[in-house]
Formats: sequence, C-alpha cells, structure tokens
Amino acid sequence: MDLGTYVNDLQRQLLDSAENGTDDTRAVAERLVAGLDSAARLVLLDVLSAAVGEITRDLAPGSVDLRLRGREVEFVVTQASTEAESDDEPTTSVDLDDVSTSRTTLRLPDALKAKVDEAAVADGLSVNTWLVRAVAAALQPKQRRSAQRTLRTGDSFAGWAR
Repeated sequence: MDLGTYVNDLQRQLLDSAENGTDDTRAVAERLVAGLDSAARLVLLDVLSAAVGEITRDLAPGSVDLRLRGREVEFVVTQASTEAESDDEPTTSVDLDDVSTSRTTLRLPDALKAKVDEAAVADGLSVNTWLVRAVAAALQPKQRRSAQRTLRTGDSFAGWAR
C-alpha cells in the first residue's frame, strides 16, 4: 500500500484551502505542506497499526501484521491453523467475546532472541505472531507437562540439604 497517494491528497487539500486566502496565507500553506509528509505518514501508520490490532483481535487465533518496507506498507494475514485435534484430548479455546489484549514485556537472552527472530523469519511470521503461537502451542494439554510430581522412592533424592 502506497501511503504517498494519501499524503499527496492531504497536501493538495491544504493548498486548495489556502487558495482563496491572501498571499501570506498561501505562503504559509506551502511551507506547511513541505513538512507535512513525514507527520502525515506517521499518523497514517498509527491509524493502520490500531486497525490491525482490532482486526487481529477479531481474527483470533489468526492475525494480521503490518510491515513497513522502505516507504511501502504491507499487510500480512495469517490464518488460524486447522489441524485436526484428537477427540481424547480436551481443547483450549480462545474466548472470542473477550476483545481485550495485554502487553507483556518479555526479556530474553540475546542468543535466544536471535533464534526466535530466525524461526519467525523462517515461518514467514512477525516475532509477535510467532511468540503468540509458541505460547498457545505450549498451553495445549497434550503438550504440557503434568504439574504434579510423582513421588520417587529408592536411591534418588532431589532438593537442598545442609
């Protein structure tokens, strides 16, 4: 998506509005138009990012990502996987009525962050989408380790001793 078309339209509308004014008004409008490009692009990116967030919330567990390549904006739509699940295993579902999202700061060691970046690129996903999928996969019952520990008897010991 080329934002230049929309920015140029905004600039033209500003100049058209000043056309009926005095020479000073037209001169001020021309100066404003010169600096409008960057500011308008940032505002448009903010609007598009907010829209992508709302769309992603409605598509859960699918997602939409906004990527900026040079001056071009690209939307990447990721469909939810349709893997068949076993009837024996209970499934976890996403509550689609819950439209809230949360922001979490995750601190990763640099080496692990590099591997996450590589995996996301290899899958053609953003890092955020890749991490969300990894967390969702880890929460699937068949992949989770039991929280209950088995009582071991014999010569094995675990814990602290003084």
